[in-house]
Parts: sequence; C-alpha cells; structure tokens
Amino acid sequence: MLSSMTGFGQGEARGEGKIVKVEIRSLNSRFLDITVKLPRPYLALEERIRKEIKNRLARGHVDVFISISEENPQNQLISVDKGRAIAYYSALKELAQILAIPEDITAYQILALPEVLVINEPQWSEEVLWPVVQQALEKALERLLSMRFSEGARLQQDLEERARTLKGYLEAIRRRAPLVPKEYAVRLRERIAELTSGAISLDPGRVEAEVAFLAERCDIQEEITRLQSHLEELEECLKGEGPAGRRAEFILQEMFREINTLGAKANDLEISRWVIAFKTELEKIREQVQNVE
Repeated sequence: MLSSMTGFGQGEARGEGKIVKVEIRSLNSRFLDITVKLPRPYLALEERIRKEIKNRLARGHVDVFISISEENPQNQLISVDKGRAIAYYSALKELAQILAIPEDITAYQILALPEVLVINEPQWSEEVLWPVVQQALEKALERLLSMRFSEGARLQQDLEERARTLKGYLEAIRRRAPLVPKEYAVRLRERIAELTSGAISLDPGRVEAEVAFLAERCDIQEEITRLQSHLEELEECLKGEGPAGRRAEFILQEMFREINTLGAKANDLEISRWVIAFKTELEKIREQVQNVE
C-alpha cells in the first residue's frame, strides 16, 4: 500500500511528574529531512527522537514539536537573578540621572525585565523521562501514518487508473507501429520517383535496399517493448509493500526517455498524437508520485 508524504499527528503522555505533548507534520521532500523543536533543557532527547522517526518514515520533510511541562506547576522553582536585577537597577538609576527624571523605580518594574525571574526546572533523568516521551511520540507517529496511508490509498487508486490509461495509449501505438515503416517506404519511393522523373536511371535493387534501410529506422518495436516492461514494473511498484516513491520516479524517468525516442523515430502523425497524450498523462503521474513516500 502506498503512503503519502503529507500528514499530521498528535500525541500526549504523562509520567514521572511530566506532561509530554508531541505534534508531527510532514510534507513532500525527496529525502527524509527531520526538524525537532524541544524545550532547551531537554535537547539531549533530540537524537533519540530522530532515530525513532527514521525507523518509521523513509521520505518527507518532517517537523516535530515537543512540549514538556510539569504535572504539578508548583514543582517549578522560581528564583530571582539578583545580580541581573541589581545591574538593571543601576542602569535605570544612571539613566534617570542623565535625563534628569525622577528615580521612581519599583521592584515590580525590575521583575518585568528580561531574565530577572528564573524558572528552575526540577532535575530529570534522560533514561527515566525517555519512555514517557517515546509513548507520546509513538501516538503522534501512529496518527501521522494513518493519515499518510489514507492519502496514499487515494493516490494509489488515481495512479493505477492513470497507468491503465497509459496502457491504452501504448496499445494504440502498438497497433499503428507495423504500418509506419511500410508507409514510410512508400513515401520514399514516391519522393525518389518525383526527384528522378525518369531522367536518371537507378539500380532498382540499390534503391530498394536504401528504402528498406531508411524505413527500418522508423521501427519502434523495441521502444514499445521497453515501455510495456516499464509499465508492468510501475504497476508492480504501486502494488508493492514499503516506500515506492523513489523507485516510481526512476521508472517514470526511463519511460520519458523511451517515449521521446519512440516519438522521434516514428515520424508518423498519428503516433505523434498518441505520444503527446502518453507524455501528458505521464507528467500527471510524475506530479502525483512526488507525493508518494
């Protein structure tokens, strides 16, 4: 089953006196790109979080937002940075003297200044807290994956339908292909006859050999066979297990190469129309595959 690269998941867990909340958002990306945002005191957990995500996701730009708070806010110890407060007071007093304004500075004004009040988080152990974080992360990942698989199912249905459309176009090209060298040979003979107008005597055997050689260059059977093989591989890829996006992108790249070669070799108006239709549908598939993990 295919998985989309876009999704969202939330998870929450409680334990060891902490409340851990996790939000994960994922978007399209050629590779797996993980950004983790943690409260500064808990940055030591980032590597474990990255490893957990890498075990579950293969591609996508993934943003992880984690908040860790106290179940009992009273456990947060608040203190005053006395040195910083005194420095602020001295600076304000000096400024008042310079500007010749009253020095009516209150403690509340100083406490409102940056980093005067310091919240001291209780001591914590990475080994003790990690199971709580892991539980919240797992819940968020499960919800993210559920959303990605739901979107992937819709993508798969659309891509399989478009692959069937490509098979129809290729079958139309296949039916027309045997006539192309023959009709090209007829046009060559007519053109040679027009140019010579009976004034020049040409060796019929030599003329036929040259016509056959040039007409053979319009033979597109090999390209048709390879395109058929790539189509079968694409269908197998879409129905397989695990990440399919990169493999599908490679198959589509090869299909573009083959259909361009086929169109250039065929030199036939009807086939050119089918080639344009084929490439248009192929481009739509490529756009959709960019959403696949």
